[in-house]
Amino acid sequence: MKRRVAREKALQALFQIDMSGIDPEEALTNVMDGEEVDSFLKDLVLGFVKHQEKIDSVIRENLEKWSFDRLAKVDRNILRIGAFELLFGDDAPEKVVINEAVEIAKTFGDDQSSKFVNGVLSKVSQS
Repeated sequence: MKRRVAREKALQALFQIDMSGIDPEEALTNVMDGEEVDSFLKDLVLGFVKHQEKIDSVIRENLEKWSFDRLAKVDRNILRIGAFELLFGDDAPEKVVINEAVEIAKTFGDDQSSKFVNGVLSKVSQS
């Protein structure tokens, strides 16, 4: 599975977890629709769950004029995936992580999501 696809599937899994509080393993099974779960996808989802408190805290610290709780759920979860990779990932360059998040925001978010995600993750990468 390509990393972009894994990141999109991770967004879908985190969205399910965020909306319904289901178990991360169940969310992964749901998004893979019976196929084997990719290791990178699993690392993204379970890594976020493991470090959620730290990741959400870093996102909060880098928001300007926005409350974390008022973020659109899609944007919040795109930020979570990007922040996880920036803070805990060790193989993708920061520019690639941010660019991937921006592209996913263009697909799944609203008209302003990509600029918002770019701004927040750029700050996260500098902190």
